[in-house]
Amino acid sequence: MRAIHPDYHHDAVVTCSCGNQFTTGSTVAQLRTEVCSVCHPFFTGEQRIVDTGGQVERFRRRAEKAAVRA
Repeated sequence: MRAIHPDYHHDAVVTCSCGNQFTTGSTVAQLRTEVCSVCHPFFTGEQRIVDTGGQVERFRRRAEKAAVRA
């Protein structure tokens, strides 16, 4: 009979882009993530605005124009 289930690693290492590392169970031995509980704004209490392509600035300009018209 053929084994269809992947190998389970009880000591899989998760590495965040902030540098934090922790172990967990996974079918993959090493995992990389962009956000973890050390750097996520919900857990840190900080609010960071990630501006991709000037979208936040465009929104603020539109909101200012709408406020002037009102």
